[in-house]
Amino acid sequence: MHPDLPFADDLGPARVIHVHQPALGLTASVVIDNLACGPAIGGLRMASDVTTAECARLARAMTLKNAAAGLPHGGAKSVLRADPRLPVADKERLIRAFAGALRHEHGYIVGPDMGTDETCMAWIHDEIGRAIGLPRVLGGIPLDEIGATGWGVCHATEVALNRLGRSLEGARVAVQGFGAVGRHAARFLVARGARLVAVADSAGAIHQPAGLDLDRLLALKASGASVTGYPDAERIDAERLIGVDCEVWIPAARPDVIHADNVDRLRAALVVQGANIPVTADAERSLHARGVWVVPDFIANAGGVICAAFELRGATEDAALAAVEARIRANTATVLERARAEGCPPRQAAEALARERLHTAMQTRRWGIY
Repeated sequence: MHPDLPFADDLGPARVIHVHQPALGLTASVVIDNLACGPAIGGLRMASDVTTAECARLARAMTLKNAAAGLPHGGAKSVLRADPRLPVADKERLIRAFAGALRHEHGYIVGPDMGTDETCMAWIHDEIGRAIGLPRVLGGIPLDEIGATGWGVCHATEVALNRLGRSLEGARVAVQGFGAVGRHAARFLVARGARLVAVADSAGAIHQPAGLDLDRLLALKASGASVTGYPDAERIDAERLIGVDCEVWIPAARPDVIHADNVDRLRAALVVQGANIPVTADAERSLHARGVWVVPDFIANAGGVICAAFELRGATEDAALAAVEARIRANTATVLERARAEGCPPRQAAEALARERLHTAMQTRRWGIY
């Protein structure tokens, strides 16, 4: 197996593309994992430490996510190794050059991800005409602005709590990663009666058992400050967030934040994965053995890609959000009921659901001609 690829199986990857333009300082990778259901949708992640192996894992998550959501799209992902806080002109130059390198990869439609946003998608669309999550002025549905992924995470959480015999009203929630996904998930959950007791961002974490004032937190973040500047809460090390007493723990940042070395400290009844691949496989198995339910990433956080797929077809924002709600609620219920009936972890049930749909689609295609 290629050292950059953590797996290669009957699903893919179909293609791996490396982009390297030293004169521009451009180094990027694209993994187009599977195209059986249609052209692949997957975000462009920009960070200094991303790897091709991480890209491949994220691309597989997109394949499963799009199939589980019943979308006519395959899965892909791209990573650009650079600081997302570059000056705007430098960032634009890199992203436009990256887009130009993919001019003839018609099977891949680029979306926003960590380190990129609607403006970045506008640059890509200007270069090659294949991007989603565009600004409204270009006819898009700005996924981060409206919180499409967080909207889906909220509904997955509510359905899962109901299956556990618990209510969202008064449920204590901790959010690791208070960015485009985490802050919107918190906003929607608090609006439905949940109590936000702890949050973390890249600078640290805060904890207030009585509940945090969401409006004050949102204003703090909007000013460019960290959540650690919130005055009426205990400031804690980000690693301590996992041990906060709560009903719901939402990882909404980087991969592998729950792992073998910290999983035993988790004190929640439910983990809803707002980020992609935020829990290692071993940690998920450990949580299942303890009776902690985990709603997998490609079920819980599919709101953004569902919204994007509807944007491609010219749907309104309201119609797209309604589709996110309906599909994620139905899929979360199906996966959790299947996991309970079969006595298996929810991820195993979710992957079985997605693979069944993928294999059915693959039977209708001649491999390599999509």
